Amino acid sequence: MEKTFYLTTAIDYVNALPHVGTAYEKIGADALARFKRLCGVETFFLMGVDEHSANVERQARANGVPPQAYCDEMCAKFESVWRTLDISYDRFIRTSEPAHAATVREIFQRIARKGDIYKGKYRGWYCVSCEAFLKDSDLKDGLCPSHGKKPEWIEEDNCFFALSRYADPLKRHIEEHPEFIRPGARRNEILSFLSEGLEDISVSRAGAAWGIRCPSEESQSIYVWFDALINYVTGAGFHEDREGFARRWPADLHIVGKDITRFHCLIWPAMLMAADIPLPVSVWGHGFVHLGGEKMSKTRGTAIDPSVLAGEYGADSLRYFLLREVPFDRDGEFTLQKFINRYNADLANDLGNLCQRTLVIVAKYLGGAIPPPPADAGEAEGGLRHALLSVREPLCRDMEEMHFHSALERIWAAVACCNRYIDESAPWKLRKEANGEKRLAAVMYTLCESLRILALFIQPFMPMTSTGIRQQLGLTADVKFGSLRETEEFGILEAGLKIGRITPLFPKKEQ
Repeated sequence: MEKTFYLTTAIDYVNALPHVGTAYEKIGADALARFKRLCGVETFFLMGVDEHSANVERQARANGVPPQAYCDEMCAKFESVWRTLDISYDRFIRTSEPAHAATVREIFQRIARKGDIYKGKYRGWYCVSCEAFLKDSDLKDGLCPSHGKKPEWIEEDNCFFALSRYADPLKRHIEEHPEFIRPGARRNEILSFLSEGLEDISVSRAGAAWGIRCPSEESQSIYVWFDALINYVTGAGFHEDREGFARRWPADLHIVGKDITRFHCLIWPAMLMAADIPLPVSVWGHGFVHLGGEKMSKTRGTAIDPSVLAGEYGADSLRYFLLREVPFDRDGEFTLQKFINRYNADLANDLGNLCQRTLVIVAKYLGGAIPPPPADAGEAEGGLRHALLSVREPLCRDMEEMHFHSALERIWAAVACCNRYIDESAPWKLRKEANGEKRLAAVMYTLCESLRILALFIQPFMPMTSTGIRQQLGLTADVKFGSLRETEEFGILEAGLKIGRITPLFPKKEQ
Protein backbone atom coordinates (compact mmCIF):
# COMPACT_ATOMS: atom_id res chain seq x y z
CA MET A 1 0.00 0.00 0.00
CA GLU A 2 1.47 3.36 -1.09
CA LYS A 3 2.10 5.82 1.74
CA THR A 4 0.29 9.15 1.50
CA PHE A 5 2.34 12.24 2.33
CA TYR A 6 0.58 13.47 5.46
CA LEU A 7 1.14 17.09 6.44
CA THR A 8 -0.36 19.01 9.37
CA THR A 9 -0.28 22.48 10.89
CA ALA A 10 -0.99 23.53 14.45
CA ILE A 11 -4.69 23.96 15.20
CA ASP A 12 -5.70 27.44 16.35
CA TYR A 13 -7.75 28.65 19.30
CA VAL A 14 -11.00 30.20 18.11
CA ASN A 15 -11.17 32.98 20.70
CA ALA A 16 -9.88 35.44 18.07
CA LEU A 17 -9.51 35.43 14.29
CA PRO A 18 -6.22 34.59 12.50
CA HIS A 19 -3.57 37.27 11.98
CA VAL A 20 -0.73 37.49 9.46
CA GLY A 21 1.58 35.49 11.75
CA THR A 22 -0.96 32.65 11.87
CA ALA A 23 -1.38 32.85 8.10
CA TYR A 24 2.39 32.54 7.59
CA GLU A 25 2.36 28.98 8.96
CA LYS A 26 -0.65 27.94 6.89
CA ILE A 27 0.69 29.51 3.69
CA GLY A 28 4.04 27.74 4.11
CA ALA A 29 2.33 24.39 4.70
CA ASP A 30 0.03 24.98 1.73
CA ALA A 31 2.99 25.75 -0.55
CA LEU A 32 4.58 22.44 0.44
CA ALA A 33 1.31 20.50 -0.01
CA ARG A 34 0.76 22.02 -3.45
CA PHE A 35 4.37 21.28 -4.41
CA LYS A 36 4.00 17.62 -3.41
CA ARG A 37 0.82 17.32 -5.49
CA LEU A 38 2.57 19.02 -8.42
CA CYS A 39 5.25 16.32 -8.14
CA GLY A 40 2.56 13.63 -8.38
CA VAL A 41 2.68 12.67 -4.69
CA GLU A 42 -0.64 11.75 -3.07
CA THR A 43 -0.94 14.31 -0.28
CA PHE A 44 -3.26 14.75 2.69
CA PHE A 45 -3.13 18.19 4.31
CA LEU A 46 -4.78 18.68 7.71
CA MET A 47 -5.69 21.97 9.40
CA GLY A 48 -8.23 22.84 12.03
CA VAL A 49 -9.27 24.66 15.17
CA ASP A 50 -8.74 24.02 18.88
CA GLU A 51 -12.04 24.63 20.65
CA HIS A 52 -11.72 23.19 24.17
CA SER A 53 -9.81 26.00 25.83
CA ALA A 54 -10.66 28.14 28.84
CA ASN A 55 -10.11 31.21 26.64
CA VAL A 56 -12.78 30.01 24.23
CA GLU A 57 -15.22 29.25 27.04
CA ARG A 58 -14.66 32.68 28.62
CA GLN A 59 -15.12 34.49 25.31
CA ALA A 60 -18.30 32.55 24.57
CA ARG A 61 -19.79 33.43 27.95
CA ALA A 62 -18.74 37.07 27.48
CA ASN A 63 -20.70 37.00 24.20
CA GLY A 64 -23.68 35.46 25.98
CA VAL A 65 -23.73 32.25 23.92
CA PRO A 66 -22.94 28.58 24.69
CA PRO A 67 -19.35 27.54 23.85
CA GLN A 68 -20.46 25.20 21.03
CA ALA A 69 -22.50 27.90 19.31
CA TYR A 70 -19.60 30.33 19.64
CA CYS A 71 -17.19 27.75 18.17
CA ASP A 72 -19.56 27.03 15.27
CA GLU A 73 -19.60 30.72 14.38
CA MET A 74 -15.84 31.22 14.74
CA CYS A 75 -14.98 28.04 12.85
CA ALA A 76 -16.94 29.31 9.84
CA LYS A 77 -14.98 32.59 10.00
CA PHE A 78 -11.65 30.76 10.19
CA GLU A 79 -12.48 28.69 7.14
CA SER A 80 -13.52 31.85 5.31
CA VAL A 81 -10.09 33.41 6.00
CA TRP A 82 -8.31 30.29 4.72
CA ARG A 83 -10.46 30.21 1.59
CA THR A 84 -9.56 33.86 0.98
CA LEU A 85 -5.87 32.90 1.16
CA ASP A 86 -6.45 29.87 -1.11
CA ILE A 87 -5.30 27.30 1.45
CA SER A 88 -5.87 23.83 -0.03
CA TYR A 89 -6.36 21.63 3.05
CA ASP A 90 -7.97 18.21 2.60
CA ARG A 91 -9.59 18.12 6.02
CA PHE A 92 -10.44 20.83 8.52
CA ILE A 93 -10.72 19.25 11.95
CA ARG A 94 -12.58 20.60 14.96
CA THR A 95 -11.78 19.27 18.43
CA SER A 96 -15.49 19.36 19.31
CA GLU A 97 -16.19 16.61 16.74
CA PRO A 98 -17.57 13.35 18.23
CA ALA A 99 -14.89 11.36 16.35
CA HIS A 100 -12.17 13.39 18.03
CA ALA A 101 -13.68 12.94 21.49
CA ALA A 102 -13.80 9.17 20.90
CA THR A 103 -10.16 9.14 19.75
CA VAL A 104 -8.97 11.19 22.74
CA ARG A 105 -10.76 8.97 25.23
CA GLU A 106 -9.42 5.79 23.60
CA ILE A 107 -5.83 7.04 23.64
CA PHE A 108 -6.21 8.28 27.22
CA GLN A 109 -7.43 4.82 28.25
CA ARG A 110 -4.59 3.10 26.37
CA ILE A 111 -2.05 5.16 28.28
CA ALA A 112 -3.88 4.59 31.57
CA ARG A 113 -3.93 0.81 31.02
CA LYS A 114 -0.17 0.96 30.59
CA GLY A 115 0.08 2.52 34.05
CA ASP A 116 1.29 5.90 32.78
CA ILE A 117 -1.64 7.95 34.11
CA TYR A 118 -2.16 8.45 37.84
CA LYS A 119 -3.93 10.86 40.20
CA GLY A 120 -2.09 13.64 41.98
CA LYS A 121 -2.22 17.29 43.08
CA TYR A 122 -0.98 20.09 40.85
CA ARG A 123 0.38 23.23 42.49
CA GLY A 124 1.81 25.87 40.23
CA TRP A 125 1.37 28.52 37.58
CA TYR A 126 -1.06 28.31 34.68
CA CYS A 127 -1.16 30.74 31.75
CA VAL A 128 -4.70 30.90 30.41
CA SER A 129 -3.61 32.68 27.22
CA CYS A 130 -1.36 29.82 26.09
CA GLU A 131 -3.21 27.18 28.15
CA ALA A 132 0.10 25.98 29.60
CA PHE A 133 1.38 24.92 33.01
CA LEU A 134 4.50 26.96 33.80
CA LYS A 135 7.39 26.61 36.23
CA ASP A 136 9.10 29.54 37.96
CA SER A 137 12.02 29.07 35.58
CA ASP A 138 9.68 29.53 32.60
CA LEU A 139 8.60 33.02 33.72
CA LYS A 140 10.25 36.25 32.68
CA ASP A 141 10.03 38.89 35.42
CA GLY A 142 7.12 36.89 36.83
CA LEU A 143 5.22 36.98 33.52
CA CYS A 144 4.45 34.46 30.80
CA PRO A 145 7.21 35.04 28.20
CA SER A 146 4.80 34.52 25.29
CA HIS A 147 1.98 36.81 26.41
CA GLY A 148 3.50 39.22 28.92
CA LYS A 149 0.81 38.43 31.49
CA LYS A 150 1.03 37.11 35.02
CA PRO A 151 -0.17 33.50 35.09
CA GLU A 152 -2.65 32.19 37.62
CA TRP A 153 -1.56 30.13 40.63
CA ILE A 154 -3.69 27.00 40.82
CA GLU A 155 -3.95 23.98 43.11
CA GLU A 156 -5.99 21.06 41.77
CA ASP A 157 -6.42 17.31 42.17
CA ASN A 158 -5.71 16.17 38.62
CA CYS A 159 -4.70 13.17 36.53
CA PHE A 160 -0.99 13.10 35.63
CA PHE A 161 0.89 11.59 32.69
CA ALA A 162 4.20 9.94 33.62
CA LEU A 163 6.21 11.95 31.10
CA SER A 164 9.43 11.48 33.09
CA ARG A 165 9.47 7.76 32.18
CA TYR A 166 9.99 8.68 28.54
CA ALA A 167 13.01 10.99 28.90
CA ASP A 168 15.55 8.35 27.84
CA PRO A 169 13.48 6.88 24.96
CA LEU A 170 12.85 10.41 23.65
CA LYS A 171 16.54 11.31 23.83
CA ARG A 172 17.49 8.14 21.95
CA HIS A 173 14.90 8.76 19.27
CA ILE A 174 15.96 12.38 18.71
CA GLU A 175 19.64 11.42 18.53
CA GLU A 176 19.02 8.49 16.18
CA HIS A 177 16.66 10.43 13.90
CA PRO A 178 18.17 13.87 13.10
CA GLU A 179 15.21 14.65 10.82
CA PHE A 180 12.73 14.26 13.69
CA ILE A 181 13.15 17.89 14.82
CA ARG A 182 13.93 20.56 12.26
CA PRO A 183 15.58 22.98 11.75
CA GLY A 184 18.74 22.07 13.66
CA ALA A 185 18.40 25.02 16.05
CA ARG A 186 15.08 23.65 17.32
CA ARG A 187 16.59 20.19 17.74
CA ASN A 188 19.41 21.64 19.85
CA GLU A 189 16.91 23.55 22.01
CA ILE A 190 14.89 20.40 22.69
CA LEU A 191 17.96 18.31 23.50
CA SER A 192 19.16 21.02 25.87
CA PHE A 193 15.78 21.11 27.59
CA LEU A 194 15.72 17.32 27.76
CA SER A 195 19.13 17.23 29.43
CA GLU A 196 17.58 18.95 32.46
CA GLY A 197 15.16 16.05 32.91
CA LEU A 198 11.39 15.81 32.45
CA GLU A 199 8.65 16.13 35.03
CA ASP A 200 5.29 14.39 34.97
CA ILE A 201 2.51 16.66 33.70
CA SER A 202 -1.12 17.23 34.57
CA VAL A 203 -3.45 15.97 31.84
CA SER A 204 -6.82 16.96 33.31
CA ARG A 205 -8.46 20.08 34.72
CA ALA A 206 -10.92 20.25 37.60
CA GLY A 207 -14.07 22.33 37.28
CA ALA A 208 -13.85 22.88 33.52
CA ALA A 209 -17.27 22.16 32.03
CA TRP A 210 -16.20 22.77 28.40
CA GLY A 211 -14.04 19.89 27.20
CA ILE A 212 -13.79 16.14 26.72
CA ARG A 213 -14.60 14.25 29.90
CA CYS A 214 -11.76 12.34 31.51
CA PRO A 215 -12.54 8.57 31.32
CA SER A 216 -11.07 7.82 34.75
CA GLU A 217 -12.49 10.96 36.40
CA GLU A 218 -15.72 12.10 34.73
CA SER A 219 -15.91 15.21 36.94
CA GLN A 220 -12.80 16.54 35.16
CA SER A 221 -12.06 17.45 31.56
CA ILE A 222 -8.96 16.35 29.68
CA TYR A 223 -6.28 19.04 29.57
CA VAL A 224 -6.63 21.04 26.37
CA TRP A 225 -3.10 20.34 25.10
CA PHE A 226 -3.45 16.57 25.60
CA ASP A 227 -6.77 16.83 23.72
CA ALA A 228 -5.39 19.10 20.98
CA LEU A 229 -2.27 17.08 20.14
CA ILE A 230 -4.38 14.03 19.39
CA ASN A 231 -6.09 15.91 16.53
CA TYR A 232 -3.32 14.67 14.25
CA VAL A 233 -4.32 11.01 14.62
CA THR A 234 -8.04 11.86 14.59
CA GLY A 235 -7.58 13.80 11.36
CA ALA A 236 -5.71 10.89 9.75
CA GLY A 237 -8.78 8.67 10.31
CA PHE A 238 -7.86 6.85 13.54
CA HIS A 239 -11.49 6.43 14.64
CA GLU A 240 -13.50 6.72 11.40
CA ASP A 241 -11.25 5.48 8.58
CA ARG A 242 -8.80 2.79 9.63
CA GLU A 243 -7.74 2.09 6.05
CA GLY A 244 -7.02 5.77 5.44
CA PHE A 245 -5.17 5.97 8.76
CA ALA A 246 -2.92 3.08 7.71
CA ARG A 247 -2.00 4.98 4.50
CA ARG A 248 -1.42 8.32 6.22
CA TRP A 249 0.16 7.54 9.58
CA PRO A 250 2.79 8.21 10.71
CA ALA A 251 2.56 11.89 9.80
CA ASP A 252 5.39 12.93 7.51
CA LEU A 253 5.52 16.48 8.82
CA HIS A 254 4.00 18.55 11.62
CA ILE A 255 4.50 22.29 10.98
CA VAL A 256 4.22 24.34 14.19
CA GLY A 257 5.46 27.61 15.68
CA LYS A 258 8.78 27.47 17.53
CA ASP A 259 7.01 28.40 20.78
CA ILE A 260 5.15 25.07 20.89
CA THR A 261 7.95 22.70 19.89
CA ARG A 262 8.21 21.34 23.46
CA PHE A 263 4.62 20.16 23.27
CA HIS A 264 5.17 18.59 19.84
CA CYS A 265 8.70 17.21 20.29
CA LEU A 266 8.48 15.94 23.88
CA ILE A 267 4.92 15.56 25.20
CA TRP A 268 3.35 14.44 21.90
CA PRO A 269 5.91 11.72 21.04
CA ALA A 270 5.85 10.50 24.65
CA MET A 271 2.05 10.19 24.43
CA LEU A 272 2.40 8.22 21.20
CA MET A 273 5.02 5.95 22.72
CA ALA A 274 2.74 5.30 25.69
CA ALA A 275 -0.18 4.53 23.37
CA ASP A 276 1.95 2.28 21.10
CA ILE A 277 1.41 4.51 18.05
CA PRO A 278 4.36 5.20 15.66
CA LEU A 279 5.99 8.61 15.96
CA PRO A 280 5.75 11.24 13.20
CA VAL A 281 8.69 11.46 10.82
CA SER A 282 9.43 15.13 11.38
CA VAL A 283 8.37 18.27 13.27
CA TRP A 284 9.29 21.67 11.82
CA GLY A 285 9.33 24.65 14.20
CA HIS A 286 9.06 27.84 12.14
CA GLY A 287 9.93 31.36 13.25
CA PHE A 288 7.64 34.32 13.84
CA VAL A 289 6.44 37.26 11.79
CA HIS A 290 7.14 40.38 13.82
CA LEU A 291 5.36 43.72 13.80
CA GLY A 292 7.42 46.57 15.17
CA GLY A 293 10.05 44.13 16.45
CA GLU A 294 7.49 42.11 18.41
CA LYS A 295 5.85 38.78 17.63
CA MET A 296 2.34 39.19 16.24
CA SER A 297 -0.08 38.22 18.99
CA LYS A 298 -3.84 38.45 19.47
CA THR A 299 -3.28 38.74 23.23
CA ARG A 300 -0.79 41.60 22.93
CA GLY A 301 -2.83 43.35 20.26
CA THR A 302 0.01 43.25 17.70
CA ALA A 303 -1.79 41.64 14.81
CA ILE A 304 -2.78 42.39 11.21
CA ASP A 305 -5.82 40.84 9.52
CA PRO A 306 -4.62 38.87 6.46
CA SER A 307 -8.06 39.14 4.84
CA VAL A 308 -7.71 42.93 4.68
CA LEU A 309 -4.34 42.70 2.90
CA ALA A 310 -5.65 40.00 0.56
CA GLY A 311 -8.68 42.13 -0.26
CA GLU A 312 -6.54 45.14 -1.15
CA TYR A 313 -3.52 43.51 -2.81
CA GLY A 314 -4.63 39.95 -3.63
CA ALA A 315 -4.00 36.77 -1.65
CA ASP A 316 -1.05 35.76 -3.84
CA SER A 317 0.74 39.00 -3.04
CA LEU A 318 0.61 38.23 0.69
CA ARG A 319 1.58 34.60 0.09
CA TYR A 320 4.57 35.70 -2.00
CA PHE A 321 5.72 38.37 0.44
CA LEU A 322 5.65 36.16 3.53
CA LEU A 323 7.45 33.23 1.93
CA ARG A 324 10.02 35.40 0.11
CA GLU A 325 10.68 37.86 2.94
CA VAL A 326 10.64 35.60 6.02
CA PRO A 327 12.80 32.43 5.86
CA PHE A 328 10.80 29.55 7.33
CA ASP A 329 13.42 28.75 9.97
CA ARG A 330 13.82 32.31 11.26
CA ASP A 331 11.91 35.37 12.42
CA GLY A 332 11.11 38.20 10.05
CA GLU A 333 9.55 41.64 10.10
CA PHE A 334 6.34 42.73 8.42
CA THR A 335 5.94 46.36 7.44
CA LEU A 336 3.48 47.77 4.95
CA GLN A 337 6.35 49.61 3.24
CA LYS A 338 8.29 46.38 2.65
CA PHE A 339 5.13 44.68 1.45
CA ILE A 340 4.27 47.40 -1.10
CA ASN A 341 7.90 47.56 -2.29
CA ARG A 342 7.91 43.81 -2.95
CA TYR A 343 4.51 44.05 -4.61
CA ASN A 344 5.53 46.79 -7.02
CA ALA A 345 9.09 45.59 -7.75
CA ASP A 346 8.80 41.80 -7.83
CA LEU A 347 5.18 41.28 -8.78
CA ALA A 348 4.01 44.28 -10.79
CA ASN A 349 7.32 45.15 -12.51
CA ASP A 350 9.07 41.78 -12.86
CA LEU A 351 6.46 39.07 -13.32
CA GLY A 352 3.38 41.11 -14.15
CA ASN A 353 5.11 43.27 -16.74
CA LEU A 354 6.80 40.25 -18.33
CA CYS A 355 3.45 38.52 -18.85
CA GLN A 356 1.69 41.69 -20.02
CA ARG A 357 4.13 42.83 -22.65
CA THR A 358 4.74 39.30 -23.97
CA LEU A 359 1.06 38.62 -24.58
CA VAL A 360 0.30 42.12 -25.87
CA ILE A 361 2.94 41.61 -28.58
CA VAL A 362 1.45 38.20 -29.45
CA ALA A 363 -1.99 39.80 -29.72
CA LYS A 364 -0.78 42.83 -31.68
CA TYR A 365 1.68 41.29 -34.13
CA LEU A 366 0.82 37.57 -34.30
CA GLY A 367 -2.96 37.59 -34.40
CA GLY A 368 -3.29 36.39 -30.82
CA ALA A 369 -1.95 32.90 -31.60
CA ILE A 370 1.12 31.15 -30.19
CA PRO A 371 3.72 31.01 -33.01
CA PRO A 372 5.55 27.80 -33.95
CA PRO A 373 8.73 26.96 -32.02
CA PRO A 374 11.95 27.97 -33.78
CA ALA A 375 13.59 25.21 -35.81
CA ASP A 376 17.05 26.58 -35.00
CA ALA A 377 17.29 28.26 -31.62
CA GLY A 378 19.90 30.97 -31.40
CA GLU A 379 22.38 31.58 -28.59
CA ALA A 380 19.99 33.89 -26.73
CA GLU A 381 17.16 31.36 -26.89
CA GLY A 382 19.49 28.57 -25.78
CA GLY A 383 20.63 30.63 -22.81
CA LEU A 384 17.08 31.34 -21.68
CA ARG A 385 16.06 27.71 -22.11
CA HIS A 386 19.00 26.64 -19.97
CA ALA A 387 18.09 29.19 -17.31
CA LEU A 388 14.51 27.87 -17.12
CA LEU A 389 15.37 24.17 -17.25
CA SER A 390 18.05 24.59 -14.57
CA VAL A 391 15.56 25.73 -11.94
CA ARG A 392 13.76 22.45 -11.27
CA GLU A 393 16.38 20.37 -9.42
CA PRO A 394 17.56 23.02 -6.92
CA LEU A 395 13.95 24.16 -6.50
CA CYS A 396 12.99 20.62 -5.43
CA ARG A 397 15.85 20.55 -2.91
CA ASP A 398 14.79 23.92 -1.53
CA MET A 399 11.21 22.75 -1.08
CA GLU A 400 12.23 19.55 0.72
CA GLU A 401 14.33 21.65 3.10
CA MET A 402 11.52 24.20 3.59
CA HIS A 403 13.70 26.92 2.05
CA PHE A 404 10.77 28.68 0.43
CA HIS A 405 12.59 32.00 0.20
CA SER A 406 15.46 30.35 -1.74
CA ALA A 407 13.02 28.62 -4.08
CA LEU A 408 11.37 31.94 -4.88
CA GLU A 409 14.75 33.61 -5.38
CA ARG A 410 15.58 30.95 -7.98
CA ILE A 411 12.29 31.47 -9.78
CA TRP A 412 12.72 35.23 -9.78
CA ALA A 413 16.25 34.86 -11.16
CA ALA A 414 14.60 33.05 -14.09
CA VAL A 415 12.00 35.84 -14.36
CA ALA A 416 14.90 38.33 -14.56
CA CYS A 417 16.47 36.27 -17.37
CA CYS A 418 13.19 36.46 -19.29
CA ASN A 419 13.00 40.21 -18.85
CA ARG A 420 16.60 40.64 -20.04
CA TYR A 421 15.83 38.46 -23.04
CA ILE A 422 12.79 40.50 -24.09
CA ASP A 423 14.69 43.77 -23.58
CA GLU A 424 17.68 42.60 -25.62
CA SER A 425 15.58 40.93 -28.35
CA ALA A 426 13.29 43.99 -28.66
CA PRO A 427 10.49 42.08 -30.45
CA TRP A 428 8.52 45.30 -31.03
CA LYS A 429 11.23 46.31 -33.52
CA LEU A 430 11.65 42.99 -35.34
CA ARG A 431 8.79 43.33 -37.84
CA LYS A 432 10.57 46.26 -39.43
CA GLU A 433 13.77 44.28 -40.03
CA ALA A 434 14.69 41.94 -42.88
CA ASN A 435 13.51 38.40 -42.10
CA GLY A 436 12.09 39.96 -38.94
CA GLU A 437 8.85 37.97 -38.85
CA LYS A 438 10.69 34.66 -38.48
CA ARG A 439 12.83 36.11 -35.69
CA LEU A 440 9.73 37.64 -34.04
CA ALA A 441 8.02 34.25 -33.99
CA ALA A 442 11.09 32.61 -32.43
CA VAL A 443 11.36 35.24 -29.71
CA MET A 444 7.68 35.20 -28.84
CA TYR A 445 7.43 31.42 -28.76
CA THR A 446 10.43 31.34 -26.42
CA LEU A 447 8.81 33.91 -24.13
CA CYS A 448 5.38 32.23 -24.11
CA GLU A 449 6.94 28.84 -23.36
CA SER A 450 8.95 30.47 -20.58
CA LEU A 451 5.70 31.82 -19.09
CA ARG A 452 4.22 28.31 -19.20
CA ILE A 453 7.14 26.95 -17.19
CA LEU A 454 7.13 29.89 -14.77
CA ALA A 455 3.40 29.36 -14.15
CA LEU A 456 4.15 25.82 -12.98
CA PHE A 457 7.07 26.92 -10.80
CA ILE A 458 5.02 29.56 -8.98
CA GLN A 459 1.90 27.38 -8.59
CA PRO A 460 2.65 26.20 -5.01
CA PHE A 461 3.28 29.76 -3.86
CA MET A 462 0.85 31.77 -5.97
CA PRO A 463 -1.88 29.44 -7.22
CA MET A 464 -4.28 32.12 -8.50
CA THR A 465 -1.50 33.88 -10.41
CA SER A 466 -0.40 30.58 -11.91
CA THR A 467 -3.96 29.98 -13.08
CA GLY A 468 -4.15 33.53 -14.46
CA ILE A 469 -0.99 33.10 -16.54
CA ARG A 470 -2.23 29.77 -17.91
CA GLN A 471 -5.57 31.30 -18.84
CA GLN A 472 -3.92 34.21 -20.61
CA LEU A 473 -1.71 31.76 -22.52
CA GLY A 474 -4.87 29.97 -23.62
CA LEU A 475 -4.21 26.89 -21.46
CA THR A 476 -6.65 25.16 -19.15
CA ALA A 477 -7.04 26.98 -15.85
CA ASP A 478 -6.92 23.71 -13.90
CA VAL A 479 -3.29 23.20 -12.93
CA LYS A 480 -4.09 19.58 -11.99
CA PHE A 481 -3.69 18.85 -15.70
CA GLY A 482 -0.08 19.95 -15.39
CA SER A 483 2.81 18.57 -13.37
CA LEU A 484 6.30 19.56 -12.44
CA ARG A 485 7.56 17.04 -15.01
CA GLU A 486 6.40 19.49 -17.67
CA THR A 487 9.20 21.84 -16.61
CA GLU A 488 11.83 19.28 -17.72
CA GLU A 489 11.22 20.00 -21.40
CA PHE A 490 11.18 23.24 -23.39
CA GLY A 491 8.74 23.21 -26.31
CA ILE A 492 5.49 21.76 -24.99
CA LEU A 493 3.32 24.79 -25.79
CA GLU A 494 1.36 24.09 -28.99
CA ALA A 495 1.65 26.43 -31.95
CA GLY A 496 -1.63 28.05 -33.01
CA LEU A 497 -3.10 28.07 -29.51
CA LYS A 498 -5.19 31.21 -29.11
CA ILE A 499 -4.23 33.31 -26.10
CA GLY A 500 -6.89 34.38 -23.64
CA ARG A 501 -8.01 37.78 -22.43
CA ILE A 502 -5.03 39.88 -21.32
CA THR A 503 -5.40 41.51 -17.90
CA PRO A 504 -2.71 42.94 -15.60
CA LEU A 505 -1.71 40.36 -12.99
CA PHE A 506 -0.59 42.99 -10.46
CA PRO A 507 -1.76 46.56 -11.05
CA LYS A 508 0.76 48.92 -9.49
CA LYS A 509 -0.05 50.36 -6.07
CA GLU A 510 0.73 53.80 -4.70
CA GLN A 511 3.15 53.98 -1.78
